[in-house]
Amino acid sequence: MPTYSYKGRTQAGEVVSGAIDAPTPEAVAEQLFSKGFIPIKIEAGEKLKSSPEGIQLFDRITPEDLIVFSRQLATLVTSGISFLRSLDTLSEQTKSRRLRKIIGEIRKSVEGGSSFSDALSKFPAVFSPLYVSMVKVGEEGGVLDDILDRLASLLEHEAGTKARIKAATRYPVIVLVSIAIAFVILTTFVVPKFAALYASSKVALPLPTRILIFINMAIRTYWPFIAVAIAGLIFAVKGYIKTPSGRWNLDKLKLRTPIIGPVVEKTVMSRFARIFSTLYRSGIPMLHTLDVVAGTLGNVIIARAVEVIKESVREGKGLSQPMAGTKVFPPMVTQMVAVGEETGALDDMLTKVSDYYDREVEYAIKNLSTTLEPVLLFLLAGVILFLALGMFLPIWDMIHVMKR
Repeated sequence: MPTYSYKGRTQAGEVVSGAIDAPTPEAVAEQLFSKGFIPIKIEAGEKLKSSPEGIQLFDRITPEDLIVFSRQLATLVTSGISFLRSLDTLSEQTKSRRLRKIIGEIRKSVEGGSSFSDALSKFPAVFSPLYVSMVKVGEEGGVLDDILDRLASLLEHEAGTKARIKAATRYPVIVLVSIAIAFVILTTFVVPKFAALYASSKVALPLPTRILIFINMAIRTYWPFIAVAIAGLIFAVKGYIKTPSGRWNLDKLKLRTPIIGPVVEKTVMSRFARIFSTLYRSGIPMLHTLDVVAGTLGNVIIARAVEVIKESVREGKGLSQPMAGTKVFPPMVTQMVAVGEETGALDDMLTKVSDYYDREVEYAIKNLSTTLEPVLLFLLAGVILFLALGMFLPIWDMIHVMKR
């Protein structure tokens, strides 16, 4: 059903605006008249109009904002406060101006007759299909407060995992960036002074020195072209990653990269099991659960395997057999799912799988820095050795010639 934005006037002369789902503009006008509003303007489509506060470009809605939103809304709903008043309260309390504006638009949609889940679905950049699907189940089953609590717990788990991974990779990234900056500074400002000295001595230069001088000349002479080439390469890579084949190859690389690959695989398996368990326990049908899970895993290779499983389930087969046939899921996962299907406790088994992989991910993250440290030290030593040989080998040759 299409959505229409409207502007109207109350009997007291106050201007009101909002959005209504209706088949035609005439139906929108009828709904406005029934509420005592006089229609002024009705347009197809719903837009987030700017306000004095505005939705700023850099005012991102963080996972923490959604966690607080879900927890507080669950508490307000449990307390028996009317839904529209609960949304008003959340709009006043939230710190994010963008989320405040979106909550206002959601309130208008709900007041206009839309369900809460339909109102959320109009903002896919903020509320994922997982979020919308679970809210819809909560509305239909009358357990919205419980569903919102589960969503908040799920979001907290995801945010915690991402934060731990970022913390573990922060040190390696800083070291790599520092090495790159130091190399560029040395080749740009230090190497030219040594090159002038070597040119006057007429000593045969070793290979490392010739390489450094060549890099220096290339940077000084062709730096605009190099900058354009690097920028072009970055844009080309980003564009390729957005294509289906590019995303496939990137996700395959993530899974096969030494050290990083096992962490990525365990993280995806934990997310698969936890989201599947949460959706299944909430009463969402199996096929729809698999649809939502495939769209929220963040890895197209494993998502493609979930799509294969979904087709098998559609044909009346169970989960464990097609899971084993994809060769993507570890044997432990397929065995636990098989036991869950046999005992009727699939959600409990998947929760245990998720808890197991959570512990594995936490252990792998703790050891990530320890594993990468020798690699970084070896790389740093190699760069320092190359620079030292390039700059000082000719000096030793000059001293040797002078002694003769």
